[in-house]
Amino acid sequence: MTPTKTHQLLERIRTDWHREKPEIDPSPMLMFLLLARLQGALGRHVEQTYTPADINPSGWDLLLTLRRSAPDAGLTPTELSNLSAITGASITNRVSRLIDKGLVERRGSETDRRSARIRLTKQGRELVDKLLPRHVQHEAAVLEVLTPEERAELERLARKLLAHVESAEAE
Repeated sequence: MTPTKTHQLLERIRTDWHREKPEIDPSPMLMFLLLARLQGALGRHVEQTYTPADINPSGWDLLLTLRRSAPDAGLTPTELSNLSAITGASITNRVSRLIDKGLVERRGSETDRRSARIRLTKQGRELVDKLLPRHVQHEAAVLEVLTPEERAELERLARKLLAHVESAEAE
């Protein structure tokens, strides 16, 4: 495997810090840089799926959430937030953009006038069903470099780290 720009950058940063501040272990900074670069590269890779449809990552996440988890009646904004990676404060804005594109609709609740339900339109469902196979193929192509055991280990470590960070945020 040939060194990438990021590998070269990481080694340069490590060398520079050892020279400038030898008493400091730069490993945490390097890991954060590596994870940030990985997140950006992964995002750019999978965005190839939905950007031709003029959808941003948050919109794609909401469309996927509605496609996999919403009953015919749809989901409330709170349910949608709980089932997606989008925070409650951002849901309204993201949903409005998808409504403007004709991909989702907002309907008032029959039992509670203060509550609305969000659901895919026919056009939204068709778009997700059209793009989803290619989306999964893009993700699989990235992960094919890892063995099944490595994937399992990566998932285990990512879950462990995320649980630690989220529990620290909750305190």
